[in-house]
Formats: sequence, structure tokens, C-alpha cells
Amino acid sequence: MKLKQWRKVLYVFLYVLIFFLLIGTSLYFFDKKKNSDVIPIPPIEDKNPEVEEPKREEYNIRLGMVGDALYHTGCYKDGLQSDGTYNFDKQLADVTPIVKNYDLAYYNQETVLGGVELGLSSYPTFNSPKEVGDAFIKAGFNLVSLANNHTMDKGQKAILNSVAYWREQTNVLTAGSYDSFEDKARSHIGEKNGITYAFFAYTYGTNGLSVPKGKEYLVNLFDEAQVKADIEAVREKVDVVLVSMHWGVEYTHVPTETQRRQAQFLADLGVDVIIGSHPHVIQPIEHIGKTLVIYSLGNFISGQNELVRRIGMIASVDINKVVENGVTTISLDNVKGDLVYTERTSGFRNFRILPFYKLDDSILPNYINVKTKYEAIINKNDSTIQVGTLSKADEVVS
Repeated sequence: MKLKQWRKVLYVFLYVLIFFLLIGTSLYFFDKKKNSDVIPIPPIEDKNPEVEEPKREEYNIRLGMVGDALYHTGCYKDGLQSDGTYNFDKQLADVTPIVKNYDLAYYNQETVLGGVELGLSSYPTFNSPKEVGDAFIKAGFNLVSLANNHTMDKGQKAILNSVAYWREQTNVLTAGSYDSFEDKARSHIGEKNGITYAFFAYTYGTNGLSVPKGKEYLVNLFDEAQVKADIEAVREKVDVVLVSMHWGVEYTHVPTETQRRQAQFLADLGVDVIIGSHPHVIQPIEHIGKTLVIYSLGNFISGQNELVRRIGMIASVDINKVVENGVTTISLDNVKGDLVYTERTSGFRNFRILPFYKLDDSILPNYINVKTKYEAIINKNDSTIQVGTLSKADEVVS
């Protein structure tokens, strides 16, 4: 009996165990099937995703421009040192702190730097010491026009000396006179502060002195077809095109019809800034569309006597570049014109170029009235041109 009871208990235990195993197995497969029937819910998209701000880059250069370096006998003798060398730093000392404030600083080297080896000379056929260039570079000038009516004054030899001198200089871009067609075809493109620019220079003529046939590279004579080709070759490669024009009629404050017609021609080609010289007196600044036209900066330094020829102009403009979403925009802002005066003592000694804010009646009698009169010429045709703004605050502190 006892054995039968144990068997009975064992059978009950096995039945119960099998029951619970079946129940457990059924629940496992039921739950698995249930989970497989669940449709996954996709994540909810952000209806206001974070938008990346448009990329904007800004660049700027300040361009300053002065007129003719016309070295008459008195000007270059003033730089003669006791050891027989030349130094012209003192002549530029009062404007150097202003010039160094510009990223690009232009002037017209009116008299060819043929050097003392060819014999220095004055009007009507000039030749100047190369040390004139040294002084201007030291003062901060880095754009130099070599195309004017005096370029051929001392012939090919003086031009070759001049070109060789300028080629040795660093961080200076010249235009308008060359020693070969290959040199003339060189790049006229520069870059500063992320802004690219091209610089060309042309003159109306050479005072009747012929340019040797086959050597037209010696000086850039203004020719519409050539000018058009030069500018079109670079227009799409650079942000800004600068053109120096030696043009007009001497000793008049009024631009000629030829100047205006040529300015329109250049504007139509997309030139941004036209820098005028030759009249030896200042002429107005104005805009032709988006093109800035400075008809004449006058003399920067010369040995000429008349007051009107001793007053020149420093013009300046901010060139701004904005790149946004791959689109580049160029603007010319804060166009200014300020006066400078060539002071000297008797006997054509101690030349100094002075901005008008450094003048008083002891230097230039009645200078306030003179300032008012000549500033009115600058913005006569364009009231947006700012005049008389230069002050000591514009000087670079050395």
C-alpha cells in the first residue's frame, strides 16, 4: 500500500509539472506573437529644426590718393646731403602719418627716376634722383603711376633705369611704363585684406616726344581699344579696378569734355575708381553711376610758384566687400577730399607738404578763406563728397 501511495503522489506531481510547463510555453508564444503584431511608431519630427545662419564675410581696405610728384630743380636740390647723396624724407614727414593709415596709397611719379648717372634736370625735360622713390615708399606709398607726359623726357635709357629701380622694390605695384612687351603683359593684380584689385595707368601723350616704333611698351598712351582689352582681361578676376588717367588741360579747375567722355568710357567698362592727374591744380570729385571719378588731384609737390599750383588734394575712399551666400558685393564708401599745401622757405629750400589742419596764418596768410575756396571745388558737382575732415586723429601713432 505504501508503494502505491508514493506512485500516486509522483504521478500527481508529474501531471502538475506538465500542466505548468504547457501553460508557461503557451504564455511565452502568445506574448511573442503579441509583440510581433505591434506596429512601431516613428519618431516625431521637429517641425522647427534649427536653421543655419547665412554665412557673411566682410572685408575692407582704405585707399588714399595724392597727385603729382613734380621735381623741379629746387625740389631735388633740397634733398642733397653733405656727402653728395639725396634724401627727401623731411619733405614728406608731415603727411607720412596720414599716408601710413591707408592700406593702398597712390601717387603719380611725374618726373622719371632716371637717376644721377644720367644728369638731373628740370623743366622742360625732367630727370630725378631715384631717392625720390625711396622717400615715397618709406612714407607708405605702394601704388605708383609712371604714365604721364614727361615719361619720355630723357628717352629710353631713363625709362629703363626707372623700371629697373621700381622692379627692385617690394610691395609696390607700378603701372604705365615698362622695359618690354613681356613686362607690359605682367600681372597688374594685387590683393590686400581679402580684396583683389587691378591697377592700370595711361597718358594722353608725351609732349610731342615720339615713342620709338616697336617699343610702345615704354609708356602707355591712351588708346580705347587697348584700354578696353586691358580691363576686360581682368574685370571678372578681381573685386576692384583702379585706373590712373593723365589727362585734361593744365591749370584749370574744370574737367574738359574729353575727360568726361573718357571717364564715361571707363565707367562703362566697369572701372571702379578713376584717378586723374596732369592739370597741376585740383578738380572736382564725382560719381558716374557706381564709378568714382577724381578728375585731378593737383600737385603733391613741385617747384611751381602760384598758390593754385601749391595746393593739392588727398582723396580717400573705403572699399568694402561683403560675401554672403556666395554672392559678392562691392561698395565705395566715405569718399573724402582734403587739401595739402607745399610750403618752402626762400631760395626754394626746406620743402614740406602740409595738410591744411597743420596750417596757420604764419604759414599761409588767410588760410581759412583759402581752405573754404578750394574745398568748394572738390565737391562742387557731388555733395556726397566729404571735405575738410582730416585731423591729427587720422595720423598713425609711431
